[in-house]
Amino acid sequence: MPLLHGTSVADVQACAARLAAGQLVAFATETVYGLGANAEDDAAVARVFAAKGRPADHPLIVHVASLDAVRRFSADPGASARCLMARFWPGPLTVIVPRRPGMATAAAGGQDSIGLRMPAHPVALALLQAAAEHGVWGVAAPSANRFGRVSPTTAAHVVDELGPDLWVLDGGACDVGIESSIVDCTRQPPALLRPGQLGVAALQQALGLPLGLPDAASPRASGTLLSHYAPSAVVQLLPAASLPAVLAGLSTQGLRGVGVYSRHAPGLPGAVQVWRQMPATAAAAAHELFGVLREFDALGVSRILVEHPPSTPDWDGVRDRLLRAAAAL
Repeated sequence: MPLLHGTSVADVQACAARLAAGQLVAFATETVYGLGANAEDDAAVARVFAAKGRPADHPLIVHVASLDAVRRFSADPGASARCLMARFWPGPLTVIVPRRPGMATAAAGGQDSIGLRMPAHPVALALLQAAAEHGVWGVAAPSANRFGRVSPTTAAHVVDELGPDLWVLDGGACDVGIESSIVDCTRQPPALLRPGQLGVAALQQALGLPLGLPDAASPRASGTLLSHYAPSAVVQLLPAASLPAVLAGLSTQGLRGVGVYSRHAPGLPGAVQVWRQMPATAAAAAHELFGVLREFDALGVSRILVEHPPSTPDWDGVRDRLLRAAAAL
């Protein structure tokens, strides 16, 4: 099936009908591309888990287009969730709220909570609104890639990852480039389970109280496993000052298939197959991060050396993805 371009109303309607029929559709959001199924169709949700190779107890985020849809999945999201939804939706924020019994059990991974998000991308919203007209109130959609691998930020990435037979609504390159922030609103104070573009300061300002920390009682959430977002090549995070010595050692070993992602050009270019400059801002780095990792893989490097990003809060989302990508080392 060729890519379906999301600028066409007919394409959006065709994909909405496909979701209503229990089939899968990949679609653009502002964060990454999602692999979607009707959240209330456990058989369709099972096809998402199978396509990704994802454990069935690892919950999916349910994407919605209205507050009516929120109430369908959660009888009472709570004051904190309502506050965050009012401030940041549509946008790159997932709230974990109490799940209405009997609703989206498979999508929630069997938990009594559920993650909900209203994306800001016009193609995603158009699809969700059209799906609701077909009786699909929520679309369970993890990133459209194999479980644990690098998330896709273009339609071409989705096809490379999951094959040409999948229907894809092509909304162009994702603006944000990393997944949504996830806040657990089933507890007080709410806890940040996964950082994203929205930082702690903005979330706390909206809530008017400090965020808590995840603990053993926190619900499972997407993208929070220690090892995640990993390319085929080994990823190694290093301080900038350590790059020359590590590259020298790799060159001595005769290893030339090395990619480097750093803020300044590395020395010893003989040990480097390709260098990509890390942008100066966190937003720009997030936008391109997964694309750079995929590019390194496509070039066949065996190792990717990444300079530690700055330790400031605005880099929390990028740092989180890189730490998880490097955890497979």
